[in-house]
Amino acid sequence: MKKITFEQVKRKLKKVKFGKFDLIVAIGKGGIIPAALVQNILNVDMHVLWLNFRDEKQCPRHKAPKLVKKISFNFKGKRILVVDDVSRTGATLGKAKEILKGSSVKTFVVDGCADYSLYNHKECVSWPWN
Repeated sequence: MKKITFEQVKRKLKKVKFGKFDLIVAIGKGGIIPAALVQNILNVDMHVLWLNFRDEKQCPRHKAPKLVKKISFNFKGKRILVVDDVSRTGATLGKAKEILKGSSVKTFVVDGCADYSLYNHKECVSWPWN
C-alpha cells in the first residue's frame, strides 16, 4: 500500500488553482481533514455534510450514499466547494450535489475524479489522517 505524507499533500495542494467559493462543505467523515487543509488556503466558512455509503473496511453499507444527519447550515445560492478524501464512483459527490441544489457546486478530492483532484491512484493509499 502506498503511503502519502501530510507534506506531500500540502505541497500538491498549494499548486491547485481554486476558483472563488463562499463555502466549503466537507463530506463527513473522510473529507473533514482535507477540507480543513483547503479552508486554510481559501479562508471561507466550512460545514460538514454527513453522508454515509461505506463502512470502515470500504465495503458499501447502503445501496447509495445516505444523508445521516440533518443539514444545519444555509447553502442556497452560494458558491460551494464539496471536499472528500477519495472518489472512485462519484456516487457520494453526486449525492452531495443533489442535496445542495440551488447552489453552484464544484468538487475536490485528494484522490480520484472531481473538478479538482491531487491524485488519481488505482491502488489503495494510506493517508496520514487515517
